[in-house]
Amino acid sequence: MSDRILICTDLDRTLLPNGSQAESPGARRRFAALAARSETTLVYVTGRYRALVEKAIASYNLPLPDFLIGDVGTTIYELSKRGWRYWPDWDEEIARDWRTMGHSALKALFLDLAELRLQESAKQNRFKLSYYVPLYVDRQRLLQTMQERLDSEAVRADLIWSVDEPAGIGLLDVVPASATKFHAVEFLMRRLDFAPENTVFCGDSGNDLPVLTSPIHSVLVANATSEVCREARQSAEQQGTSDALYIARGDFMGMNGNYSAGILEGITHFLPHTRAWWVDAENEEPG
Repeated sequence: MSDRILICTDLDRTLLPNGSQAESPGARRRFAALAARSETTLVYVTGRYRALVEKAIASYNLPLPDFLIGDVGTTIYELSKRGWRYWPDWDEEIARDWRTMGHSALKALFLDLAELRLQESAKQNRFKLSYYVPLYVDRQRLLQTMQERLDSEAVRADLIWSVDEPAGIGLLDVVPASATKFHAVEFLMRRLDFAPENTVFCGDSGNDLPVLTSPIHSVLVANATSEVCREARQSAEQQGTSDALYIARGDFMGMNGNYSAGILEGITHFLPHTRAWWVDAENEEPG
């Protein structure tokens, strides 16, 4: 097995300790030690747009990534000494799903659905139509209605549901069917020549499920909701990918399994040799 590893992690409530649960002291610093290794290629995979990713990196003292899959899988950037470089090849990869329909035309399909409230313009892009949705709505009925309208226009799209726990609001993204986090991670794996056995994805929420339940080695951190844990287990069982899913338990090296502690626990489960790469930082204070 090659020593090169590809770590792909969600940010909010996965690497970022911005949920209601406690963060293990020192865990984030240990993760930074792992990310700093020359063998590690680090990718942030997030619903955030680039400016919000930069804000999170500064606010939480995160290691700089090598790549960013942003906007729920609809954009890819590479980070070098010259700064962020956008990958237009990914646009070409996903554009065919929406055919000739643009953002405005898709938005018009859902204008009469009162449950939907458009997110701010900064959270929209060419291949991402995003809404706020009250948590009390009949989610299955809403998603079925939207999917039927997309199908009627022969638009291949995925409806990605997640929850902003601190705000108490549902988040719904309409993206090209091939623009999920899963397909974006696969795209990077091919371009960077990483095999599944050298790749680990980490997440916590509904919009991470396409990767968490895929054949890619994946970690669900312990602070994930019981609903997401249940959906991940059931879907992985149905797809025969249970061996590729690890749910952090919080009984690893005295850490609680939340956030970066869960990431380290899961990565060590799949890639035991990497424990030695960060263990020297275990007594450091968190960043």
